[in-house]
Amino acid sequence: MQTETFFSCDDLNPTVYFVCKQKRVKECIYHDHDFPQISVILSGKGKYLIDDKLCEVEAGDVLFFDSGVKHHNVVTSVKDPMLEFFVGFSDIQFHNTPENSIDFGVYPKIMHMKPHMKQEVNKICYEMIDEYQSGQPGKEFMIKAYMTQLLVQVVRGLTSNVQKIEVEQFETYNRSYAVRRIINFLSENYEQRISLEQIAHNMYLSPVYISKIFKEETGESPINYLIKIRLERAKELLQTSNSRSIKSIAKQVGYDDVYHFSKLFKKYYGISPLYYKKNIREKMNA
Repeated sequence: MQTETFFSCDDLNPTVYFVCKQKRVKECIYHDHDFPQISVILSGKGKYLIDDKLCEVEAGDVLFFDSGVKHHNVVTSVKDPMLEFFVGFSDIQFHNTPENSIDFGVYPKIMHMKPHMKQEVNKICYEMIDEYQSGQPGKEFMIKAYMTQLLVQVVRGLTSNVQKIEVEQFETYNRSYAVRRIINFLSENYEQRISLEQIAHNMYLSPVYISKIFKEETGESPINYLIKIRLERAKELLQTSNSRSIKSIAKQVGYDDVYHFSKLFKKYYGISPLYYKKNIREKMNA
């Protein structure tokens, strides 16, 4: 890949929408933009979910988010969180690429910088932040100049055989193993309040992807599977705990609202928990 294949006249006249530096102690929502964004990990380490692929990232990594590429950060260490620089922009076009695209053929969309490039890029990032916050006359032109430098550095890095980090691809992660982990989590924690977002957080995956692979493996959603676990446990308690109230049993299997519990029970088994318990007693006394 030759650098000249990317550059031609009037390629780079970027308009910068925002510049930001943030310590990633919390996870953002899974989202995308209608413009390209470049992120630089200045320090620390963590993970990123990019179009449903989980990637490990660390200081010295550059992330490319084209328009429509879904992503969010994953916090893996509160003691060593990522310090991330990111910039959103438009009005660029590289040779033989679509307008406003930073799809440089890197997959996953991450580049690991060599030490010299890391030093140069980090310097540009901090200078851009300082200029963005300065309020000085003509700061827009300075930011445009820094943005152009950043893009040139990125392309130079890509054309110098920069070592790329390996993605922790979900297919190699093993779908069946992931689903078994979810099932174990549900089975061990069914009495607690559980949401799809909580399951996804524990797995470092998006809720949408969790639902997709779980349904493909089991035929139903994680929440429906959880309901079945709870109701099967409730049946066992109704059979063996003659002195316990329906409300007490509902609470033990994760439902604070006894009415909601009774409604679900009847929906799945065609009979209310009260009548189910009564029928069990009659059979035992027959």
